[in-house]
Amino acid sequence: MKHFASLFIQLDQTTKTNDKVHALADYLGRVSDQDKLWTIAILSHRRPKRSVTTTLLRTWAAEKAGLPLWLFEESYHIAGDLAETIALVLPAPAHSSEKTLSDWISFIRDLEELPEAAKKDKILAAWDSLNREERFIFNKLITGGFRLGVSQKLMVRALAKYTRLEENLLAHRLMGDWSPDTHEFRELILEDNPADKLSRPYPFFLCYALETVPEALGNPAEWLAERKWDGIRAQVIVRKGEIFVWSRGEELMTDRFPEFEPLASNLPDYTVIDGEIIPFRDGAPLGFQVLQTRIGRKNVSKKILKEAPVVLMAYDLLEWEGRDIRELPFSQRRDLLEQLTALPECAALIQVSPLVAFNDWQTLSNERDDSRKYHCEGLMLKHREAPYRQGRKKGEWWKWKVDPMTVDAIMIYAQQGHGRRANLFTDFTFAVWDGDALVPFTKAYSGLTDAEFGEITRWVRKNTLERFGPVRSVEAVQVFELAFEGINASSRHKSGVALRFPRILRWRKDKSPEEANTLQDLKDMLESYGE
Repeated sequence: MKHFASLFIQLDQTTKTNDKVHALADYLGRVSDQDKLWTIAILSHRRPKRSVTTTLLRTWAAEKAGLPLWLFEESYHIAGDLAETIALVLPAPAHSSEKTLSDWISFIRDLEELPEAAKKDKILAAWDSLNREERFIFNKLITGGFRLGVSQKLMVRALAKYTRLEENLLAHRLMGDWSPDTHEFRELILEDNPADKLSRPYPFFLCYALETVPEALGNPAEWLAERKWDGIRAQVIVRKGEIFVWSRGEELMTDRFPEFEPLASNLPDYTVIDGEIIPFRDGAPLGFQVLQTRIGRKNVSKKILKEAPVVLMAYDLLEWEGRDIRELPFSQRRDLLEQLTALPECAALIQVSPLVAFNDWQTLSNERDDSRKYHCEGLMLKHREAPYRQGRKKGEWWKWKVDPMTVDAIMIYAQQGHGRRANLFTDFTFAVWDGDALVPFTKAYSGLTDAEFGEITRWVRKNTLERFGPVRSVEAVQVFELAFEGINASSRHKSGVALRFPRILRWRKDKSPEEANTLQDLKDMLESYGE
């Protein structure tokens, strides 16, 4: 654990990518293979499950620190992070521990089956053997909320530096269904295991938003455009007569989409298609809210399959006849994709994402403006010669999203943030008018500058009406313009609507609360959006 704590401090104290890569590569050279593997797993979001509730940790930490629980809770609201608060309030350790990262993870996982009293004894003993930095990491691991601020791409770079293997190869080996319980470091990273290739997806190619005019991309004849579909990014893999469906988040979702099972025999062996799973009926996409009825369900009933049918809106072919074709130009990969999906037995389950025809950038801009008519978020621009890369790159793929929908709303509740913004009010609840009453309809917490967050925090403290723990109700006079990507009907919200990706666009100090939008305005947007 001492090595891992030292790594954490080094990574936390620098913003330079090369320094982080060097620190991580150096760490990998100093720890055991099992610690290497658990470090990679943690950085790949394969953390151990939470084995103790945060309520118990708060109670035990307050008791150990000799603090009344209310004072611990107030300290937590100020610090903004439970793991850090516990690490700060506990007394100095009585002794030190030489347990490794792997030892502590085994310790944490073994807690799950213990009775509460035994869990308490073990955790108090652990706290008494760890210094402040080690306690912080231990607390993060035990709550299942560990974040190291290292991207998958950076981690792969460090691993390549340590192993002297190619980044592309390592990125591919780290994809798929693996854990430190099922694999060893040498087996996963250093050895070429043909059996593991059966279900393994390719690293996804991601892109940046186009923040300039499309004319800056040059000759429009060099580019192809598609709709930016609103669904679940996925790779569908068929190898040796088996089908695997992977999400962009490296989650195996095959069982959640049983309608794709026929593709195991209908697609040629060793085929990998990249696309978007979208709700689809009668030749047209449905709204994302239809797909939400299936997200998170382990068992998909016949009723759900009928009410929320899906297709794979395919837009790239990564593997063809057992060959990795990612280095081929996009235009060639697309030609092969169209040949493949022309098979009649695939037509009901796979749709090739149609190209948007354009000869000039203005024509394409007009098409972008009509995106919501197709239940799309905008357009994807792809250079004809672009290979299929890994991770987020600039220059060859761009997402050109439609301008967001907006509404003017009144802030009625404010809550303090977390981490470096723990002393600021950054999380807000907003309302619109319904006659003479204000109806809450959404929350938002991003979009303001640090200076604006500081200003609104000072205002909240002076204009608090009531307190509910970390939440404060405030005088309903501050108007904010909110941006969002979509609006759907919702029976779970008092307002009857739910926004997609709401965020603060700007603080409308020039508007009075009477000028804010109404609930009817939102319902009109909902009706227009659903057309």
